Amino acid sequence: MPGMKLPDSARNISLILILVLLLVLVISRHSNTLLRAAVGQGISLQTAGFSQTESDHFIIKYTGLDSSYSAMITEVAEEAYSDVSQEFSLEPQNKTIIVVYPDSASLANSFGWDKNEKALGVYWAGAIRIVSPEEWMSDPQDKQEFIREGPMVHEFVHLLVDESTRGNYNRWWTEGIAQYYEKKITGFEFAEPSFEEGQLMYYELSVLGKQFDKTDQAVAYWESLQVVEYIVNHYGEEALFTTMNYLGQGYSLEKSISKALGLQYRDFAQGFYYFLENR
Repeated sequence: MPGMKLPDSARNISLILILVLLLVLVISRHSNTLLRAAVGQGISLQTAGFSQTESDHFIIKYTGLDSSYSAMITEVAEEAYSDVSQEFSLEPQNKTIIVVYPDSASLANSFGWDKNEKALGVYWAGAIRIVSPEEWMSDPQDKQEFIREGPMVHEFVHLLVDESTRGNYNRWWTEGIAQYYEKKITGFEFAEPSFEEGQLMYYELSVLGKQFDKTDQAVAYWESLQVVEYIVNHYGEEALFTTMNYLGQGYSLEKSISKALGLQYRDFAQGFYYFLENR
């Protein structure tokens, strides 16, 4: 009631609760920035013994085993930067760190994964990590093979999705966008999954949103690309960026797609499932 005087202990508790609430709000607004800073520090410690070269937009860290590939990696990274930034009409504010690991086991170890986990490249929290061309290329000095088969465009798209949405995105969304622009820029596309007995298999988008890593990965990646291409073909490529703009404002992916396309999300999802079943 007006004029009511709280005991000192109550006032102190109220003040603490207000300060905690303000701290939570500040952290939530800047959580992506704080995460990037923490990851950057971790990478600096992990790669203290690595060699380093800088270009206009990248800081590339590598071991002596990859010194002969550093120039090619730098050149391809800059080309990816130019191509992807042009598509997004967006450039990162700071130079991006690329760490080149000599093998898949070393890359997996940097994340604490099982050593048998395989990935040519990983984007996380502002940094790109890739496996040495020596491990997976038929000719480690072949620039065109590295452009088409390598991870640079794919991972840089992930970075710009992160930038565009301020870290507010679902896994299937960023994987679909990355594959779409990788295909558009380099021509590379993962092979379509082998469906048993020719029977189409797909997941509801809610499953991809909540359990992406627990699904059949070949199907999940394929479906992620299909839904992005469905949006582009039916609503135009600009709808992707309108959706990411809403994500950057803090809306959920479902709400962002609904607002960008001007229809209920359930109607969008049903239209996409119908498209898959009749393609």
